[in-house]
Amino acid sequence: MTSTNSIRARKTLDNIQPYSPGKPIWEVQKELGLERVIKLASNENPLGPSPKAVAAIQNGLTELNRYPDADASVLKEAISSKYNVTPKNVITTNGADELITLISEAFLEQGDEIVVPSPSFSEYDFGAHIMGASVVQVPFGEGFRYDVDRLIEAVTEKTKIIYICSPNNPTGTHIPKQDVEKLLNAVSDVLVVFDGAYSQYADAADYTDGMEFVKAGYPIVALQTFSKIYGIAGVRVGFGVAPESIIQSILKVKEPFNVNALAQTAAAAAITDTEHVNASYETNKSGRELFYRKFDEMGLNYTESLANFVLVQLGPDGEKLYQELMASGIIVRYGKTWGLPEHVRVSVGTPEENEFFIEVLSKLMAKQA
Repeated sequence: MTSTNSIRARKTLDNIQPYSPGKPIWEVQKELGLERVIKLASNENPLGPSPKAVAAIQNGLTELNRYPDADASVLKEAISSKYNVTPKNVITTNGADELITLISEAFLEQGDEIVVPSPSFSEYDFGAHIMGASVVQVPFGEGFRYDVDRLIEAVTEKTKIIYICSPNNPTGTHIPKQDVEKLLNAVSDVLVVFDGAYSQYADAADYTDGMEFVKAGYPIVALQTFSKIYGIAGVRVGFGVAPESIIQSILKVKEPFNVNALAQTAAAAAITDTEHVNASYETNKSGRELFYRKFDEMGLNYTESLANFVLVQLGPDGEKLYQELMASGIIVRYGKTWGLPEHVRVSVGTPEENEFFIEVLSKLMAKQA
């Protein structure tokens, strides 16, 4: 019998580590024997899914014997109406993660390079590595601010894609609109992927979600998700808006039926749910402000965020405090994976969850004093 050790995977897999999501509530309850556990680790909407999305899913259950619309035509129409583009400018995917992979498959070859801010979302690196491309990381400036000049300087003849995450995960910082325009004008032969997963939470006067640059004809993909403010992370829907020629290239590597029927109908309804979006925005804004006030009182450094989370520096005992929060029934995201071992990223929850987190963290910090 042939040994399985003789089956060799692609060499590029040596550069890839499986994505490590935040622990689910049930797992922490089981491991630690806890009754109450709150999850503030995955930047989910604490108000739950859009009620319109839930109703749409319920109405669509009797049609599950049918394959989904391969073109997602109803959802594309809803997206194009929302952003005032044509359906030919839209691609829908199984979460935004799939779109990142499809972009990699469509535009990257072995020996190419991508430029990414650091620290940022790890899926950009994943997409490059599966195609045998290299990742060029550009560190943020002070306060995790984007340095557009350093991004431009990192571009070489091998650069195929520049990723911009704004608001950035895990820092919550953004790139101002004028800097996006400067970048696009400086690198006209490089595809810019603008990840605006958290854009609906952003309220800075100089913020852009990238859509205006798509309409102006720049080589840019404005990436979005239904997993955050719309609250339907469980059905996995993402989309991109880009010039038609770029969309056509990505469609060549997309699998048919990649967005399931319930996800399509849920997303088409959620994008019209203004009441849920507004409530989610206001809940998030007040939660962020509570965190700022309480972190100031505790003497903790934090990064002001335009997203639905805050990156906070707990100090040299960051990992210990992360574990103690977990033991107290609070799941946050530890920053070591981003090279930030003194930090945790905490998602904004419901008012009650936020107060509980602050209460527990305050007691843990007081014990360390």
